Amino acid sequence: MDPISFLSEPLAYSFIQRGMLALILVGGISAVVGCFVVVRGMSFFGDALSHAILPGVALSYTASGYVASNLFLGGLGAGIVSALVIAWLTRKVEVKEDSAIAIVFVTMFALGIAIVSTQTSYAIDLTHILFGSINGISQGDLLMVAAMGAVVLVIIALLYKEFQIISFDLSLGHSLRLPVEVLRISLLLLIALTIVASLQAVGIALMLALLITPAATARLLVKRLHHMIVIASLLGILSGVVGFYASYYLDIPSGACIVLTTSVLFGLVFLLQSGWNRFRERP
Repeated sequence: MDPISFLSEPLAYSFIQRGMLALILVGGISAVVGCFVVVRGMSFFGDALSHAILPGVALSYTASGYVASNLFLGGLGAGIVSALVIAWLTRKVEVKEDSAIAIVFVTMFALGIAIVSTQTSYAIDLTHILFGSINGISQGDLLMVAAMGAVVLVIIALLYKEFQIISFDLSLGHSLRLPVEVLRISLLLLIALTIVASLQAVGIALMLALLITPAATARLLVKRLHHMIVIASLLGILSGVVGFYASYYLDIPSGACIVLTTSVLFGLVFLLQSGWNRFRERP
């Protein structure tokens, strides 16, 4: 098969075109938000929040079936509640952040499993929610993902300097009289919004890879945050496109292919950088 046919054959179907566009949007937006997650050392929070939206998704699913708009709203509601509860529990030092995250994570995830298990098609329903259904994205779903992504990017652009300060040095934020707690909660809510926007593309179980791995890969290459954001978003988009084609031709679920692609890119960059550092250190 020639390269042009290789690239164009999957795109002959409109539902696959929508899936490809969704993956490009999700890959780029998730990587941008993921840079702040990586810099602040909030990877565990991202993992917890991606699973904590399960009760909202499960409630929406049991009420109306697999309607993406309702799943988005249910997941967003659960994500916001989880983020606010974690922020409330950690506002003072009585409960450490990792403990609060773990408690909310397991409670919400168990609640979601309990809700989904009430359905007769439990196994199929849970598979769709956990691993996504990229080929089921409609035009309306795509527009909703684009709208959520636009909101996230606009807020980050407006509050970039403030987010940068609290990501690297909270004490500096306090000394500059920034509303640190408001900014911290805002960042948590942006993470929740990003996770919900990515729900149907890769599902709850694999969302963390899009959020963390491209950003971690970019951090191996550059140190400045704005450079890191650009490279991470490009890596996220590249992972989505490559994973999409691998999924189509290998007949493997798209979410798994995308995650494996992000991991391969991270491994290659890590090995190349390690080799380069050893070469530079040689006498």
